[in-house]
Amino acid sequence: MSDLTLPVLDLSLLDQGPDAAARFRDELRAATHDVGFFYLTGTGVSPALEASLLAAAKGFFALPEADKLAIENVTSPHFRGYTRVGGERTQGRVDWREQIDIGPEREAITDPDAPGYDRLIGPNLWPAAQPELKEVVTEWHDHLTGVARKLLRAWALALGAEEQYFDRHFGDPQTLIKIVRYPGKDDPTPQQGVGAHKDSGVLTLLWVEPGKGGLQVERDGEWVDAPPVSGAFVVNIGELLEYATQGYLRATNHRVISPRFPDERISVPFFFNPALDARLPIIELPADLAAEAHGVEDDPTNPIHATYGENALKSRLRAHPDVAERWHSDLVAARAAS
Repeated sequence: MSDLTLPVLDLSLLDQGPDAAARFRDELRAATHDVGFFYLTGTGVSPALEASLLAAAKGFFALPEADKLAIENVTSPHFRGYTRVGGERTQGRVDWREQIDIGPEREAITDPDAPGYDRLIGPNLWPAAQPELKEVVTEWHDHLTGVARKLLRAWALALGAEEQYFDRHFGDPQTLIKIVRYPGKDDPTPQQGVGAHKDSGVLTLLWVEPGKGGLQVERDGEWVDAPPVSGAFVVNIGELLEYATQGYLRATNHRVISPRFPDERISVPFFFNPALDARLPIIELPADLAAEAHGVEDDPTNPIHATYGENALKSRLRAHPDVAERWHSDLVAARAAS
């Protein structure tokens, strides 16, 4: 793995005694301070579960268009369901991918005085033609939630906080699973599978179909490839963890280049974030780490909010302007006026 552009960390070290656990925490802190991305092995996800997820993903995208459009996200004020190719935007440009978005299964909040981000709470849209998708996704969600919690406890200790720091401030986690298909393009120039961006929350665990490249991470002003590693997730931090550490840990720009036709690529990012109304307080870092915290990146076009729901709503309104206009024109107008 010496030719890989990202560090490789083994989560199972946390269960191999105090010395191994301390080594993992040191590697975790260094990887997310220096790069913001790393590969994670030792997660306990079985090859059988990976195969089931890939089969379910391919099965969904192979459904007749009418079955997919029956759960199109423009019918959901909560930004759930299917997005057709070209239906999402990053930095204002069209992303060349199709996907299904799945969040926590909740009743919609109807209180007119609730904060805007509460509109993200609601039921999922599941394809009637593929009932097995829900079972596979639920198992995937439950396993990765355990992995995410384990990582966050290690991060807390690595940053000089008590182990339960993130557990105390997360509340009921707001998760999001995207099952994404990048169809091949035959244009002579690379196409935007998904444009350059930073994730808006805390933690992302990305599973990529074996052997399929396209992910690129920005390092020192250059785009470097992050090819998939068998049995590993690609992990990155989001803007809220940058905020909580005042820039000691930094969210990193990344993008996906579309595969060349006739190839395609399946990927499944899992976003693990606090409750929408949770505010992550700034972590009081040890003096040696605080000296290397250079503040939150100042981008007037992309403000980072302390409350997770504000970050999440900002991202969803930008990414899905058709959903925003149909269901949330008042929020769009308020932002335009501010």
